[in-house]
Amino acid sequence: MLWFGFGFRGFGQLGEGEGQTLPGPEPVQIRGSDPEQRKILRAAPAWSYSAYVTDDGSLFLSGFVGGSPQQYLSLCGLDCQDVLSSEKYIIVLMKDRVECWNTNSLHPDGTLPEPMWKMEVSPGDKAVFPLVGNGYVLLQPPFFRELPVPVQAQRIALGNEHIVLLTSDGKIMTWGAGRHGQLGHGDVEDVWEPRIVEALHGIAMKEVAAGGWHSASVSEGGDIYCWGWNESGQLGLPSKTQAQERMILRDVSAEDEDEDEEDSGYIAVQSFPALIDLPQESEASKISCGSRHTAAVTCSGELYTWGWGRYGQLGHGDIKSLDHPTRVNFFSQKKLCVIDVICRHWNTYVLCQDAK
Repeated sequence: MLWFGFGFRGFGQLGEGEGQTLPGPEPVQIRGSDPEQRKILRAAPAWSYSAYVTDDGSLFLSGFVGGSPQQYLSLCGLDCQDVLSSEKYIIVLMKDRVECWNTNSLHPDGTLPEPMWKMEVSPGDKAVFPLVGNGYVLLQPPFFRELPVPVQAQRIALGNEHIVLLTSDGKIMTWGAGRHGQLGHGDVEDVWEPRIVEALHGIAMKEVAAGGWHSASVSEGGDIYCWGWNESGQLGLPSKTQAQERMILRDVSAEDEDEDEEDSGYIAVQSFPALIDLPQESEASKISCGSRHTAAVTCSGELYTWGWGRYGQLGHGDIKSLDHPTRVNFFSQKKLCVIDVICRHWNTYVLCQDAK
């Protein structure tokens, strides 16, 4: 299996090379390491660096780390299981505990200071990180919060200002800021207690994702639902911004358009979940949201992306934005089957294996 990365790399978080844009997927490898001996299990991009968990329990950080650019920081022997990363904090899940460091305290030689926060966890806890125990971990103090209401949680996704939770029986609950409709309750109000997304009642879900200000889910049947902010087409719905960009490319002015702007069908905010169709009636298995882009993996191992593409985070070999799901042809051309996708901010990471 091999990870590929594309998108913003201004600080070196996507590997070697100059410039800030990596429009085409490139393999991600631990610098100076034999890929046959150490494999990346998990990628967690922050704004100016990326964190990688390897199969031997080590953690590697690439990019602007510890106050120094282009570092490749090796933190071995942590028995690392998973990681959350932000510009200020990095939180590491180990077999029996969770520990947090301020990124500025990390030394280039890999020496770890005492964690600024830690908590014990049960080694037998089957929850998917950042779920731990009876709560979840956030990338800001106080770091751990108990779930506000009794609920059997299966997965949780953290947006910039909101949270999306998948219950064990396939229901979706959301809470947090709602000013862009990212909670899916049909309005733009804030909600500070978990509330079931009633518009999805009766539809069992298996995956959830939260972007900057939008949300997405995949049903047991492989259908994709998106809601929230659509300024860059990240919901896969018609975006006025994308229409204006297309007019500029065609050298057509807004005054030349006969279409009434009020009747154009553009969607800026979608406060109810909307069903998004993939081409060829493909069924989705995985979903992930970046700041303003979205990516989905199909059951047949293809990758579709849409939304803001200014830094090549859509993987189509250009920096165009899209308001409709579009297949990333790179992987099928290389005869690679996509297994998983992780989006954050302006980056996308994809896990692949050779197609059978």
